[in-house]
This record gives sequence, structure tokens and C-alpha cells, in this order.
Amino acid sequence: MKEPPESKASNSENNLPRIDNSRPINTYLDGAIRLYRLRRWDSALAELLSVDTEKLNPEEKLEQAYYLGLCYTKLEQYDDAVIFLEQVVNSGNDIMRTYQCRLTLAYIYVITNRSKLAEFELKRLASSGFESAQLYTTLAYAALIQKQFKQAVDYYEKALDLDDRNATALNGLGYILVDTGMDIMRGLRCCRKAVDIKPRSPVYLDSLGWAYFKNGELLEARTWLRRALDAAPKAKEIKEHFKIVTGSK
Repeated sequence: MKEPPESKASNSENNLPRIDNSRPINTYLDGAIRLYRLRRWDSALAELLSVDTEKLNPEEKLEQAYYLGLCYTKLEQYDDAVIFLEQVVNSGNDIMRTYQCRLTLAYIYVITNRSKLAEFELKRLASSGFESAQLYTTLAYAALIQKQFKQAVDYYEKALDLDDRNATALNGLGYILVDTGMDIMRGLRCCRKAVDIKPRSPVYLDSLGWAYFKNGELLEARTWLRRALDAAPKAKEIKEHFKIVTGSK
């Protein structure tokens, strides 16, 4: 199963760039930032919007824009998120903040079907030396949804060069190799590794079941796809795979 960089169900700090919790909290923004760190996105957003911007100096306004961008991203209000994240990127005041915001922008562009904009952001990061497994898995997904399969494979390979236990890269690489027929046996091995790392992920269970199906092992395919469907009964792609494998309607 194709896995986006982050889904609604897994909207967490593990997928978006991590915030720097070591920074001192500004007096006017401290309540909002604390709420954000507690993952209370709605409350944090309301607090940020209530701050009197006239009391903020330029650096504090940038801090406000940064957290507004992240809150809107968490709440899936992507057009608003882009406005504030771009403010931080265009300021150029903080290299790490620029990296975080560019990666978040790329994520937004991928899941809103603006893959070329995502590639632009990610390639700028890569050319600046900000390589990471997350960067390459996001680039890979952008290539995948444009059906640039060989390019996607290359990006997943680069992600695994940096982190050979990256479940997202293993699953993505395995699924492409299996689904396109490039290398079914290797794809099956990759899907197995992804499930070993995250055995409860319906996305990875689905990919493993599909890999077994493509390898002609119908009993194994049904077993793993049944587990995937039990874990995510409303997932369209999983249901489609299960119907194909079982011949059900």
C-alpha cells in the first residue's frame, strides 16, 4: 500500500519535523507554545491568534508565524499553514527553522497533490546538505504519485542508506518493486522487514499481503490482508486488494 509521508490517522510529532524544545519561551507566546507541546492544536492556535502582535518584536513575530504554521498543518488547514511557514522560510534568520519549515511545506505539497512544488522544496534542502531519511521518503512519495517509479526507488534507496530500518522506506520500496514487477522477491523481503519493525501497521500489513499475492502465495496473502483489513476496515486500497485476492465482491 502506498504510504503518504503522514496520514490523518498518524498525525504526530514522529512525522513532521520536530520542534526545538530547548528554546526559551517568550512571555507573550508561552501559553500557546506550551499548548502546542501538549498537542492541543486547537487551543494553541486560538491562543496564538489572540496575541497582540503590536507587543511582539520582529523575532517574536517570526516565532508566532512558525507555531501558527505548525498548528494549521496539524489541523489540516493547509492553505493557512503555507502562508505562515513561507514567512519563516523567507526570513532566512534560522537555518534549522528553515529546514523544518521547508520539509513541512514539502509534506503539505505532496498530500495536496502539488508534487512539483514538493520536489522543489526538497531538492533545495538536499542541495544545501540537509539530507535525511525523511527527506528522501517524502521525495520518493512525490515521485511515486507522479508514477516515476524508478526515481521513487532511487529515493527510497537513499533513505535506506541513511537509515536501514526506516519502515516507511522499506514499505515504499517493497510495494513499488512488487506492484510494478521490478523485483518481486526483493520487494517481499522489504515488506517483511517493514512489518517486523511495525507489526500493527495496516499499511505495512497490506503491502506484505499484496507482495505474497504477487509472489503467488495466496494463503499467506489472504492471511496478511485479512489482518490489514481488520486493523483498517474502511481503507479503500486494502479493501480492493482483499477483494482481488479472495475473489469476493
